[in-house]
Parts: sequence; C-alpha cells; structure tokens
Amino acid sequence: MRMSNHSISAPLSNQSEPLPTGNADPRISRSLLRMDGIGKAFSGVKALKQVSFEARGGEIHALLGANGAGKSTLMKILSGAYPLDEGQIELDGKHLHIQDPIDAKHFGIHCVYQEVDTALVPQLSVAENILLDRMAAPGSRKWVNPAAMERQAEQACKQLGITLSLAQPVERLSLAEKQMVLIARTVIEAAKVVIFDEPTAPLSQQETEILFRVMREMRDKGIVVIFISHRLPEVFGECDRLTVMRDGSQVFTSRIVDTSSEEVISQMLGEQFQEEFPKAKVDIQEVLLEARGLKSGTKVRGVDFTVRAGEIVAIVGLVGAGKTECARLLSGADLLEEGQIFMSGKLVRIKDPSDALLTGIAHIPEERRKQGVFVQESVKKNLSLPIIGTLSRIGFIRSKQENQLSSQIVERFGIKTASNDTEVTYLSGGNQQKVSIGKWVESKARLYIFDEPTKGVDVGAKRDIFRIIGELASQHKGILYFTSELAEAIGIADRIIVMCDGQFVKQFGRNEVTQEQLLFYASAGRGE
Repeated sequence: MRMSNHSISAPLSNQSEPLPTGNADPRISRSLLRMDGIGKAFSGVKALKQVSFEARGGEIHALLGANGAGKSTLMKILSGAYPLDEGQIELDGKHLHIQDPIDAKHFGIHCVYQEVDTALVPQLSVAENILLDRMAAPGSRKWVNPAAMERQAEQACKQLGITLSLAQPVERLSLAEKQMVLIARTVIEAAKVVIFDEPTAPLSQQETEILFRVMREMRDKGIVVIFISHRLPEVFGECDRLTVMRDGSQVFTSRIVDTSSEEVISQMLGEQFQEEFPKAKVDIQEVLLEARGLKSGTKVRGVDFTVRAGEIVAIVGLVGAGKTECARLLSGADLLEEGQIFMSGKLVRIKDPSDALLTGIAHIPEERRKQGVFVQESVKKNLSLPIIGTLSRIGFIRSKQENQLSSQIVERFGIKTASNDTEVTYLSGGNQQKVSIGKWVESKARLYIFDEPTKGVDVGAKRDIFRIIGELASQHKGILYFTSELAEAIGIADRIIVMCDGQFVKQFGRNEVTQEQLLFYASAGRGE
C-alpha cells in the first residue's frame, strides 16, 4: 500500500483582505487557500509564471482566462494531477506538499473535472462511483456493505435533489448524469476546497440550477468553491469574486460587484474585444445533404432536412433534445433504424464512420477528448491522421510533408502549442478543439458536422472557431451546427431548426428569430 507524504511546514504570510460576509454564517469556520509563486513548465515551455492565487471559504471564486492561459494547469497542480516546479500551497495556515490526487483529497481538496469519464469507472455502479474515493482511500476496509453504500449514495443524491438508479453501471448514464455522479461524490466527502471545472457545460437548465444551489450551500458552510467557466453570465450571476489569468500569469482579481463583463474580457485577451459572429456572405448553391425520416429510438423521431453547399444550418435544442444522437446517425457512429440519407442527390448507405468519411462527411463530436482527438498523440499525428494515405509512400510516412502540413494548419488555425510534437493532452480545451477541426480541412470532406463546438471554449478561441467555420462555408462546404447556445445559432446560421424531444418543431431563416422565441420552442412550446 502506498504511504502518502502529507508534509506540513511553516505557513506563508497571513496578511490578506478581510473575508467577505456574503450569505455565509459568520460563526462557521471558513477556509483560506493561498497559492504563492507557482511555476510550471512543460518541455521547457513555461505554462505558469510565478502565479499567486487566493480563494476563501464563504465565497464562490471564479477562475477565468482564455484557453491556454494556465487556469486548468494551476488547478491540476492544486488537485495533485500535476506536480509543481516551484512555489507554495497553503490551506488554513498550513503549508501543503501535494504530490498526487491522493494527497490533495487527504487535505480536503476535490475537483469535478469537465471530462467526466476520466474520473469514473464505467463498469462500476452509480453508488460505487459515488463512494469511489472513500473505497479507494488508504486504510479503508477490504469488504464493503452494498446496502450501506447505497444508503450513503442515496443520501448524497437527495442533498443534490436528483434521482439516479444507483445499481446500474455508470457507463449507461448520459453525460449530464455522469456529471451529477461526480458532484454527488464531493457531497459525501469532508471537502475544504471544491474545484468545479466547467461543470455546467453538459447540464440542462434545471440541472444547472441544482448545481448552483449546491455550490451556494458549500459556500455558506465555509468551503472554498472555485468555479472555472467561460460563461460570463453564470460568473456574474453566481460568483462573489473572480481572478483572470493570461499567458500563464495572474493579471486581475476583483469582487464581482466592482467589475464588468467588458473589463473581464479585456483582461482575458489583453485587448478590447467585441464578440461577433463573422458570417460572411456566401453564394449558397445546390442541395448537398438531404435527410428523410431519420429515426433512432426515442431520441430521433422521423426528422427531415436539407443542407446546401455554402450554407450553415444550426440545429438548436436543450440538453436531451436529441441533437447529439442526430449528429451520430449522420456520421455513422450510430445505426439508422429508419430513414434515408442523400449526398448530392445520391442515396448513400452509412453503416459506420468509415462510410461517412468515404461519402464526404466529417464529424467534430461533442466529447472532443474521448472521440475527437487522440490525447496521447502529438499535434502533428492528430492533424495528419485523416489523410495519412496521401502522406505515405510504400508504407512509410513522408516526414517532411507531414511536418509541413501540420505547421500550416497550426498557423492557419492559431493553435497554441509548444511544438507540433507536443501531446494533445497538454493543450488547452480550445486548442484541442482546433486540432479536432483542423485535422479535416485537407480531407475531401464536403459536409462538416459540428456538435457543440464551443463547449468549454473561451471567447477568443470561440472567435477563431467561428472564423474557421465561415471559411469552410465560403469554400462551399455544407455546415451542420448542433448547439444549445442560442445566441451562437442566431449569429452564425443561415437557417435555424429547433429540436425538441427528438423532433424538429420549428424552422427560421437568418435574422427571423430571437433567443426568447428559440427557447420557447426548444422547451416544448407550440406556436399557432
């Protein structure tokens, strides 16, 4: 059994601003977290440069920054996923030596990651996953009582106000339900610090409201709540303070009431920024894709639509509407039960993703780390994979051509990486998404399917992605844009189709609809 080295030494300076009162009970003991002079480098490239960060119990503290700013790296150091190169971490006046996640959890530091599958064991039950940290802790009993385990898991779910089938394997859950399992896991632990890394990205509005209620309860109990998000309305609606990082440094800290979204965006990008959806005027041509009566279970129930060359068609809906399932049918990831797909007027049979690629359909999936990129491979290998045949000669890859190709795509898409040989796992979320898109641009794809392409992406990377999609449309590629971000759909699409309960319920042309109208139809509203 591994022995943790939970070393405690002299504390840092205790000088700090007074704790905010907020809604917290002043009688509750509130933790104080301080990270001072934190430095971290990967392959000689500085990811963090003498970062100082402070968060307090009795507040929800937002950590913001453009993709690649260093915020995820800083939190991975705090949660033990990465060792720090230099600096100190202090919690409640005690200097912590955190070597791995076991150490972090011993000190009461827990993280709810955006990539939920990395923290779950798919074959174990929901109850076992909720109790996983407790079961795996050093010194825990070798035998567990399943009934007692289910009672504890059920109590955690009750506190969250959710209902899950505790006996079923977690692999059968939706992305949103898996997220709630991770959050339930933190509820039963004696946490002092809880880091939420883009927790609302896969959640519905109702589930998001439950999450924020839980975060507020944690805050009011004196727990340090750190909230990483790119959704500024959530930050300004729920948080007490915020810290902005840029280029590996901490550049701005403020109370929410003392700043604005415009100032925060300016601090994130180091420049004034006007959010825009650069939809260039394109000559929309003939019908490229036609779908007739697509059906798969209850998630996709007989949908019909077309996409023309040069056209951006957005399919919007709330979580669970069937958007992802529809995208998977078109890309061959799931099999059609009924329906027909035509490309340029010809009936095509798509039984698997390779059929879709041969047909000219490229799919950029929602879960990029799991399905969109090979995280343990280099940027170069990921970008060259779809056209590896054209880069090979008698079974050998032509390295010069592969290097030229990857360098061109990295420059064109603005992918921030130390080198083309850097593993994709070390890239920020936005840059991973750019790799997921960029690998298709030199293929013979005619139709691009984007499923929630800006999920977990900051405003700067989002702008780049919109520009890339606009360029593809100008090349007379067809674009299917599946999203729950209503403002994005209105800004970028030529047509918008609203999906609800597996069906298409309404269609709008460009500049014909408001966000309120889209939400009405997406939430099962019915017009005349």
